[in-house]
Amino acid sequence: MDVTTEISRSEAGTILTVDLEAIVTNWQTLQMVCGDAECGAVVKADAYGLGLNPVVKALYEAGCKTFFVAHPFEGRATRAIAPLAAIYVLNGMRPNTAPLYADFNLIPVLCSVPEIEDFGQYCAVTKRRTAQGSLLPVAFRLETGLHQLGLKPYDLEHGSHLSHLFDVRLIMTQLARTKHEALITKQIERFEAMRTLKYAHVPASIAHSGAIFLEANPLYDLVRPGYALYGGNPVPGRPNPMKPVVRLESQVLQVRILEPGERVGEDQSWVARGPRRISTISAGFGDGIPQNLTKAKTGAGGFVIAQGKRCPYIGSVEMDLVAVDTSDSGYVERGDIVELIGPTLTIDDFAQAAGISGYEALTRLSQRCHRRYQKL
Repeated sequence: MDVTTEISRSEAGTILTVDLEAIVTNWQTLQMVCGDAECGAVVKADAYGLGLNPVVKALYEAGCKTFFVAHPFEGRATRAIAPLAAIYVLNGMRPNTAPLYADFNLIPVLCSVPEIEDFGQYCAVTKRRTAQGSLLPVAFRLETGLHQLGLKPYDLEHGSHLSHLFDVRLIMTQLARTKHEALITKQIERFEAMRTLKYAHVPASIAHSGAIFLEANPLYDLVRPGYALYGGNPVPGRPNPMKPVVRLESQVLQVRILEPGERVGEDQSWVARGPRRISTISAGFGDGIPQNLTKAKTGAGGFVIAQGKRCPYIGSVEMDLVAVDTSDSGYVERGDIVELIGPTLTIDDFAQAAGISGYEALTRLSQRCHRRYQKL
């Protein structure tokens, strides 16, 4: 048995509920916002930790025609579910992997001159074509300011002499997060200058979840949201236009009364200032609970919802356990369920309390949760 995929509710410490209908609704909302631009879907990292197979199936059946993944193995899995979709592999093309893209009709996002040369040579030597007889498709990723992957202007110029060997289907770049609006403006200017040199006629993609909502941002032909699809707020500081998608719950394992001065957790950092009723729950950093959710020195940190009340994490987050102070939440007892993420405590609330991004919080959620796909 694969213990990461066949976990019953009674055996698991945490329960992850994923609302596939909400993901589809979020995609439809984004498509309406985008108008004439096509709305694709980023499903890399196991659809941000929520399950690539069910998420791709739901979106594909709803009409999504374009998916973005990071690695070829994710592309192969997506192809098995979405036979007619366009599937872009974002992390460039590693040496000696060109046949993978041709065999599974995946579109490599080429990010360097060596990648262009490798794929061009493969196309020239093998004469491979698509099932329709066309040149094999690629995308070019332009480097516009993040200094990660991408082609600089001189790379684009140098590699263009090989572009007759394949079909340049898309020109794209990766934007900074929305709080860096000045940098985004410069990125858009660089992108426009580079693409108009030789590829003004090629469809373009620049907008991720947050950039879709920037008033001054051109949407071009294709947008590629990820975080917003999964319920994250693409417009921080404003009401979230997306429906919540996930609920993470855990079970209370033990409840005890502490006397003043007693300490909690392996690091003994939290001290009871008076009589307290604490509950140890079956969740820890092995389940994706960030250790920074407990901040004993400042008194700040995260909360769970127990019987409708906010109860703070206390002590240290261990691999499998964490304690919460349920003194003010009524009579919590062994076997009760508490909410760690959900409609009350959103993924953005959870991430902010831990001092990490919502992207990281989602993808940290462990495979050892009991997963269920149903409406929240």
